[in-house]
Amino acid sequence: MNIYVGNMPLETTEEQLKQAFEAYGQVDGVNFIRDRQTGESRGFGFVQMPNATEAKAAIEAMHGNDFQGQPLRVEEGKPLGGASRGVSDGGDRGGRGGGRGRGGGRGGRGSRGGGRDSGRGRY
Repeated sequence: MNIYVGNMPLETTEEQLKQAFEAYGQVDGVNFIRDRQTGESRGFGFVQMPNATEAKAAIEAMHGNDFQGQPLRVEEGKPLGGASRGVSDGGDRGGRGGGRGRGGGRGGRGSRGGGRDSGRGRY
């Protein structure tokens, strides 16, 4: 099971987090999310635990638990892309304006004019 771990102190090492989760069972890996430019931790990452029962016990015990002076946010990791495998929460409607073009369809300024740059002498 993939476990999201957030609100980690930036000084935390992958080994320290692994040791904390090993108290609840086998840990296959730890992956911190790092800043692309500096390589520093961004304060969150993922722990992989193969046994779902042990992973759920770790989530329950570690969530909100003080870790190096900060309460951790621990929850089951979600697949990339939000809804997957045929499950939808209604969020796949496109970006700005619901996918109806830049103006947003209803009430948008789109090609009907009325925007700042419509050439009506305001500038």
